[in-house]
Amino acid sequence: MKKITVYGPGCARCKETEELVLRVLAEKGIAADVEKVSDIKAMVKAGILSTPAVAVDGVVKVSGRIPRAEEVESWLGAPPSASVPEKSTPDSNGRQRA
Repeated sequence: MKKITVYGPGCARCKETEELVLRVLAEKGIAADVEKVSDIKAMVKAGILSTPAVAVDGVVKVSGRIPRAEEVESWLGAPPSASVPEKSTPDSNGRQRA
């Protein structure tokens, strides 16, 4: 079972990161031990200098920003979710490109 640690003092971005990790786990049906660390000393000891941060099995995967769901999926070895196709853009003549 993977161990996921979400680091952050409790700000909105840190809470959003934790919710994202939990949502990906639930959507993919992956069991993991999720720990939330908000103690500054513990964060510094883990090498976290900016939050939010996420570590998987002790390896820091992201720090200083909210990860994308696709990133979390890749860290967990989950198959990627279906992506939304990009919108077509007009070419130089104003016609839509596929």
